[in-house]
Amino acid sequence: TDHHPSSVEAEIFKILRTNILFPKTGEPPRSIMVTSAIPGDGKSFVAANLSISLAQGVEEHVLLMDCDMRRSSIHDRFGFKDGIPGLSDYLSSGVPLEKLLQKTVVDKLTILPGGPPPQNPAELLSSQAMKELLKETKLRYNDRFIIVDSPPPQLTAETTALAQYINGIILVVKYGSTPKDLIKDLLRKLGRDKVIGVVMN
Repeated sequence: TDHHPSSVEAEIFKILRTNILFPKTGEPPRSIMVTSAIPGDGKSFVAANLSISLAQGVEEHVLLMDCDMRRSSIHDRFGFKDGIPGLSDYLSSGVPLEKLLQKTVVDKLTILPGGPPPQNPAELLSSQAMKELLKETKLRYNDRFIIVDSPPPQLTAETTALAQYINGIILVVKYGSTPKDLIKDLLRKLGRDKVIGVVMN
């Protein structure tokens, strides 16, 4: 979306952006979780490109949060080195949020990296501090979209807890690969009413 703005893929992300900004009913969700049934389906790819596409809009500012602390990759996609402080430092050590947010080369797009992999990611993401972070970002940054790159709920318990504090969920499904039964199970775990759509990768 950033390197090849005229590509077919970039156009598809613009369509996804339009579908989010102009829902058939109600207001657009301000906080969106992007997740998948299994690793490798492309959720981080979709979260990063959706965030860029939203930030390229006329009015939209975006905060992209890497909540996949086991397999953090958002920082790498935006050219930051491994080991950069992030969400794990906020949750485990109380490092102030403003010291962890990173401006990107994309205007109006800020990221919160996952940080160094912690020993207890499930406990950290299910903690009161994580709940307060999601509340705080929605209140403090009420003029922007919050995109959350979340680990697959099949493998981790924390994603289901996170989903309670998110306005909408996008499921990423890998074409011809993701088992249907896992998708059905995922919908049951997350709650079908929260899922605003599916991206087939």
